[in-house]
Amino acid sequence: MNVLDRYVVIGHPVAHSKSPQIHTAFAEQTRQNLTYERLQAPLDGFVPTVRAFIEQGGKGMSVTVPFKLEARALADTLTERARAAGAVNALRIVDGRILGDNTDGAGLVRDIEHGAGVALRGKRVLMLGAGGAARGAILPLLQAGAASLTIANRTAAKATELAAAFAAHGTVLARDFDALDGGFDVVINATSASMDDQLPPIGPAVFVPGSLAYDMMYGSRPTVFLRFAAGHGIATRDGLGMLVEQAAEAFQWWRAVRPDTAPVYAALRAQT
Repeated sequence: MNVLDRYVVIGHPVAHSKSPQIHTAFAEQTRQNLTYERLQAPLDGFVPTVRAFIEQGGKGMSVTVPFKLEARALADTLTERARAAGAVNALRIVDGRILGDNTDGAGLVRDIEHGAGVALRGKRVLMLGAGGAARGAILPLLQAGAASLTIANRTAAKATELAAAFAAHGTVLARDFDALDGGFDVVINATSASMDDQLPPIGPAVFVPGSLAYDMMYGSRPTVFLRFAAGHGIATRDGLGMLVEQAAEAFQWWRAVRPDTAPVYAALRAQT
């Protein structure tokens, strides 16, 4: 009997996750023998749920809210980008050991460069927000060759702390929203403002002709940030491509084969 390798997305809640659709499509495309399902863990039961999954022969997990910090603490070994992000969104089980990675930032970079067609090398990047989503993206953006990365946050001290943490990797600056000076080639919204249909406190001066406005959020209609940017003639892209690309990064890490994301992205876009 052919036993399929087992993968899951673990979270709470997890019923809404698009990961099973994405990874099942990747597996079919690359002819990988695996199953990928949802696994909801109790809020106070992440570790025993993971341990039970491993005992049952599980091979890997995608980790979503609210367990990314617990996953980092649980992992025996972390990739460089997981250490930099301070959180883990993918686990791989090898000989009983738990390896942790963070593919969010790499997925963002790949979607900007391949999905939106904007090369990051030499670009001035503005990151709105200084929370976990922002932190996970900083190292991959710098590794992609961004000339500078400015972090803007309502609490300037938090932006300053985050900029200092990555100072050794490139030019990282901290600003509060009132002190943003000049335009940027790529403006990324990593705040939670879009969830509340709120615009971060920015003006059109953050953009320059040819800028890209990128929102990590996605939905059935453009976020208020993307509508604001489009209203000033700026190209926009939402985070659906990032979702697909970060999944592809994890899939490659697990299976050593890179799936083609374009048809999977197109199928998801048609559903939104």
